Amino acid sequence: MENADADQTPFAAVTSQTSKLQRQYQTYLDKSTPFVLYRWIGTGVFLAVFFLRVFLAQGWYIVAYALGIYLLNLFLAFLQPKFDPSVEALDSSMDMEDGSAGGLPTKQDEEFRPFIRRLPEFKFWHAATRAITIAFVCTWFVVFDVPVFWPVLVMYWIILFVLTMRKQIQHMIKYKYVPFSFGKAKYGKASTS
Repeated sequence: MENADADQTPFAAVTSQTSKLQRQYQTYLDKSTPFVLYRWIGTGVFLAVFFLRVFLAQGWYIVAYALGIYLLNLFLAFLQPKFDPSVEALDSSMDMEDGSAGGLPTKQDEEFRPFIRRLPEFKFWHAATRAITIAFVCTWFVVFDVPVFWPVLVMYWIILFVLTMRKQIQHMIKYKYVPFSFGKAKYGKASTS
């Protein structure tokens, strides 16, 4: 038994421990998958703790701004469909110019396709929680506390949010898709009979 451990290199030992930790981490992630509301509540509380840390320390505004930009980027990916209709329309017009596509539309092209997100909810939650954790850790290092005039960052972030959301809402209206399921009809076992 000692002979097997003695033959193991330090790199192999670190690799085996790392893979063991990754498997345990993935197990916890898999167990948390069905608890959507609790996961988001935990992330929201953690985000509030982060902002409380920034507010009380009166610093790390650049870290908070970078986190806000990243979370906005994640949210936009969460709202967008996996297969963007504007890109598909552009691709089909390019195919028509090449002569490779053409023909009349059929009923098969018009069949119902469910809304599939570009960034699924679980990956959105995981990336957001990981980003908040990294930003929180960054607030404990002085090197990330760059002095800036924070009201400018807040105003710039608000303007960026309004402009990107306006563009996203216009895209949703133009291509007639709704990324949320509330307000839509739900069909269950009772309605099938």
